[in-house]
Amino acid sequence: MDLKEEEILGDQVDAHWYYKAKAAALLRDLSGYTPTSVLDIGAGSGFFSRQLLEHTNAKRAICVDVGYPRDWDEVHCGKPLVFRRAITQSDADLVLAMDVIEHVADSEAMMRPYVDLVSSGTRFIVSVPAFAFLWSGHDVFLGHHRRYTRNSLERTVRNCGLIVDFSHYYYGAVFPLAASLRLLEHVRSGRNHEPKSQLRQHGRLVNGVLSALCAAERPVMRANKFFGLTVFAGCHKP
Repeated sequence: MDLKEEEILGDQVDAHWYYKAKAAALLRDLSGYTPTSVLDIGAGSGFFSRQLLEHTNAKRAICVDVGYPRDWDEVHCGKPLVFRRAITQSDADLVLAMDVIEHVADSEAMMRPYVDLVSSGTRFIVSVPAFAFLWSGHDVFLGHHRRYTRNSLERTVRNCGLIVDFSHYYYGAVFPLAASLRLLEHVRSGRNHEPKSQLRQHGRLVNGVLSALCAAERPVMRANKFFGLTVFAGCHKP
């Protein structure tokens, strides 16, 4: 999770519909597979690693992010949760890159060292924001370089040396509303997107409705090859 967004949501992260739904999608994409050791690239607050430690039998997680001011260790659900600015070795059998590769100019150059670091058979879950036409001030605020289609994400991870097992869009249920708001912003501001976050704290009703829409979508999300706010790809190192 991006540290800028954590500052906005504070202690409401776990209740926010967007992150609650994304964590649930991650767990569903891992259905039938239990990692032992998690490597979380560009982990920010470590939100997704915490979710895996809570809801799977994963024994430990290492969060790596160049934005950390220092290295430190925590314990979450009785399991080691380690935060590092950089690593030189890893025993991970699951690597997460949740909304991270869009933050760098050369996503393949960023990913390849981590692919080289782990053993053959290691699984990867990558998520990225979808569709260039949805570009907004929110992307500028977060320091994004691009948004992806399903095809462009698959091409990127293949170029990193990974084999794609599946890919799909997510947040398709809320896509029409979100796309309409983004297109309206384009009409109002043209190409001059003011850097500002569109993430907001919501009340129980809004969070409940949007969470329910995403929950209804999850059982069939793997079949969504057409539209959504996020693209997911599941891969493995050959």
